Amino acid sequence: MRQRRGFTLIELLLVVVIMGILMAVLIPRWANSRERAFLAAMKSDLRNLATAEEAYFYDYATYAVSVTDLVSYTPSTGNSVAINEATMGGWSATASRPGLAKQCYLFVGNVSPVGGATTEGQVTCQ
Repeated sequence: MRQRRGFTLIELLLVVVIMGILMAVLIPRWANSRERAFLAAMKSDLRNLATAEEAYFYDYATYAVSVTDLVSYTPSTGNSVAINEATMGGWSATASRPGLAKQCYLFVGNVSPVGGATTEGQVTCQ
């Protein structure tokens, strides 16, 4: 008798079922970790903005009213950062990313809190 080589249909179906189970578990986890990475990038952008705003204040004795005024600051690729309010006493800003429902907020000094930010100098995302 000749010896057969290859896989049986049952073996192939078993592999497909196992791959389906793994995909069902891993895809939601991957999407969740991706969102966390985007949020971390937005938080980092706002912290870097705070540093750039303080450097600007040191040079001009006022806070920058636009991100374009801060030549030493560039947000992460894909993120959008906007300064909502800037006065002599403080500033507030928002970071967002297209396709992501959450936004991050930060305010410093004597300005109205923006979004979900309730503590001065602390980045809040919601």
